[in-house]
Amino acid sequence: MSGLNRSFNLLRSVMRHQITPKANISAKPAKHVLSAGEQTFVMVVMFATILGPSGWILANLEEYKKRPGAAE
Repeated sequence: MSGLNRSFNLLRSVMRHQITPKANISAKPAKHVLSAGEQTFVMVVMFATILGPSGWILANLEEYKKRPGAAE
C-alpha cells in the first residue's frame, strides 16, 4: 500500500508542473445571426449527406452480399 501511495505522489508531482494551453473561448455574440430557414437548410443538407449513403447501402445490402462472378 505504501508503494502505491509513493507512486501516486510521484505521479501527482510530475503532472503538477505540466503546462496546459487555455482554450480560446469567446463570449461575444455571433457576427451574423442565421435565420431559422438557413439553419433548417443546413441541417437537412448535413443529414442527407451523412444518412443518404448509409441508407442506400442498407437498402441494397442483399445486393452487396452477392459475389460479382457467382452464378445466381
